[in-house]
Amino acid sequence: MSEARNASGAVVLRGTRIIDPAQRLDAPGTVVIENERVVAIGAGPEVEAAVARVTATGAEVVDLPERWVLAPGFVDLHAHLREPGFEGKETILTGAAAAARGGFTTICCMPNTQPVLDSVDTLAYVLDRARTAPARVRPIAAITKGEGGHELSEMAELVAAGAVAFSDDGRPVESSRMMRLALQYAGPLGVPVVEHCQDEELVSGGVMHEGATSTLLGLKGWPAAGEDVMLARDLALVRLTGARYHAAHLSTAGAVGLIREAKRSDLPVTAEVTPHHLLLTDAWVAGERTGPLAEALAALGLPVPPGERYDTNTKVNPPLRTAADCEALLEGLADGTIDAIATDHAPHTWVDKNSEYGEAAFGISGFETALASLLALTHTGKLALSTLIAALTARPAQAWGLDAGTLKPGALADLVIFDPEEDWMVDPERFASKGRNTPLAGLTLRGRVRQTWLGGRRVYDAATE
Repeated sequence: MSEARNASGAVVLRGTRIIDPAQRLDAPGTVVIENERVVAIGAGPEVEAAVARVTATGAEVVDLPERWVLAPGFVDLHAHLREPGFEGKETILTGAAAAARGGFTTICCMPNTQPVLDSVDTLAYVLDRARTAPARVRPIAAITKGEGGHELSEMAELVAAGAVAFSDDGRPVESSRMMRLALQYAGPLGVPVVEHCQDEELVSGGVMHEGATSTLLGLKGWPAAGEDVMLARDLALVRLTGARYHAAHLSTAGAVGLIREAKRSDLPVTAEVTPHHLLLTDAWVAGERTGPLAEALAALGLPVPPGERYDTNTKVNPPLRTAADCEALLEGLADGTIDAIATDHAPHTWVDKNSEYGEAAFGISGFETALASLLALTHTGKLALSTLIAALTARPAQAWGLDAGTLKPGALADLVIFDPEEDWMVDPERFASKGRNTPLAGLTLRGRVRQTWLGGRRVYDAATE
C-alpha cells in the first residue's frame, strides 16, 4: 500500500462535501485523522481545534475540490477473491486493489475456493495473505464441509478464527434439516447464515431468466420461482429458530415481497442486491440495452451503443431479470427492505467466458464499475445519494455488525472520495482486477472514485493513473 501520511501520522482532509449516513451528516466539512482513526469530523470549534493541534505537529493537509464527495469506505458483503485455488481468475491482492479502485475498503469474501474456506487453516491463509492488501478482507466460512451440504463446518472454531458469516454460496443448502441445524448452531455465535436462494430442481440447467427473451434466444430459462421458493423455505426456518439470516443477491420482485413481510414480522433477516440486478434486464442477453441503467444514461445524454447478442458477460447467477423486477428491487432498496448493495464481484478468465452462452461461467467483475453505474440512479432522481451511500456503508456494516461504514470520531479512517460528475469510459483492460468480464465495456458512466484511504493511508489515487 502506498503511504500518504507524514511522520506525525496525521492528515487533514478539507473543503468538500461529507456524507456519512451513520451520523446523518451531509454537509461541507473537514476530516481529521490521527493514528489510523478519525479524531474529528464536520465543522465547528471542536474540529478547528483538532485541525490546529495536528497541523502544529506537521500534519499533512489535503484540500479537496468542492464538487467531490467524501464518504466512509464502502462495505461489500459479497465478493469472490478466488484465492486459494483459482489465482488465474483473481488473487486476494489483485481483488483488493480492484476493490480500492472502486471505493471499497471492507470486503467479505465467499468460501467457494479450493480448498473451500471450511477450516481454521484456510481462514488463516486468507487473513495472512490479506495483511498487506489495500482493503480489509473479512472471510465468510462455509456452512457445510466442502460446501457439500451434508455435514456442518466447525462453526464456533471458524468464528473464533475470524469468520464474519457462513455461506455455501453458489451451492444452496438443499436439505431443510441441514439448514435448520446451520441456523441453530450459528445463532448463538452472533453471525448470520447467508443463503444463495435457489431451488436446484426448478432452476437446473437454466442459463438466463425464463421468459420471452429466453424463448426468443433458444436458451434454457431459469424461473423466478426458483428463488422465491427457497427463500420462503428459509424464512420459515428462521421463524422456527430465531437465528440471523441474510439473503444474498435478491433478483426477483417476489423475493423482495417475502423479505418485506419477514421484516414486518420482526424476523432477524437482512438482504442485499447487486448493481447489475438493479440496473440491467434480461434483454441485455439479446443485445438490447434496456432497463434502468440504459434509460438513465440516455437521460444524461451519454451514449448507449447497442449490445451484442449472446454476450456471455451478461451471464450471472442469479440471472438478470425483467424491468419489473428491477423496479421492485429499487423500491425495496429505497424503503429499507433491502439493507445493502453488494457487488458479487465474480472475476473470470477470458477462457471462462469465451464460449457458447450455455457453457460460459456465471459472473460479473463488479468492484470497479459499481459506484459509477449506481450513480446513474441518483443523477436521474430515482435514488437519493444519501440512500445510495447508506446502502454501501452504514447499512451493510450494521447488518453484520462490522467495524466499518462510518467516520464517527474513533472509527477507522477508511474512506472514499469521488467526483460524482466525472465521465469516463469503461475499459476492462485497465481494470486492476484480473477479471475483465463486464457487460458494461465501452459504456460511458458518470461518477468516478478519485481516492480511497485505508486507516489514514491513501491506497488508491486516480491522479497517478
